[in-house]
Amino acid sequence: MKNLVISTGAGISAESGMSTYRDAGGLWDKYPVMQVASAEGFAADPALIHRFYNGLRKKLVEQVKPNAAHYGLVELEKYFNVNVITQNVDDLHERAGSSHVLHLHGELMKVRSLRHPERVYTLPCDKLSDKGLETSVDTVDDHGDHVRPHIVFFGEDVPNFGPACELAQQADVMVVIGTSLVVYPAAALLQYAPSTAQVYYIDPKPVAVPSYVHVIAKKATQGVPELIDLLTARQ
Repeated sequence: MKNLVISTGAGISAESGMSTYRDAGGLWDKYPVMQVASAEGFAADPALIHRFYNGLRKKLVEQVKPNAAHYGLVELEKYFNVNVITQNVDDLHERAGSSHVLHLHGELMKVRSLRHPERVYTLPCDKLSDKGLETSVDTVDDHGDHVRPHIVFFGEDVPNFGPACELAQQADVMVVIGTSLVVYPAAALLQYAPSTAQVYYIDPKPVAVPSYVHVIAKKATQGVPELIDLLTARQ
């Protein structure tokens, strides 16, 4: 099977109602972005960070579901060895059934130890003092360590970028969905795809891309079915 590498951004989740800091409305309007999404913000007011991500987590669980685009990418696993690289911190790809998902910017449904960041916990978790989906500055794991959201804040390294580049280098087909291609380092992934790879870009407002990129100027739920038709016609 050919290797299909799919890079997804906020656009695919926005259709499920998962807003980002670039969108108007919801929790993101209440605070400056750097106050709730930066390393400096966490150092200044960790309690606020916990409350903020508790709110996002509650919305994800209670209101947000995978959409047709997420499910369409799962369908492509019948024809390709599919790896999804996502900038999104939600778990919609996993909930739709995608087998291989790499999160560049962390995962909303996880927290990690402050002292030992390799200790990562999926909420709810019996190893934490708070057993539900909410955490606070007082939440500790079973080693007694306090925890923080498993999110890559502004000002922090992106540890999964290296593995993402390795996946892109192995792509026979590369697809970019729902991203403005301005958020780095994720926007650089296209540069790692082999020159022989077929490249597709799905976005309702696509930015300028090289001529070899097949642009589908549609939102994800409309563009993914078109992508499936194009890719499976080649099988």
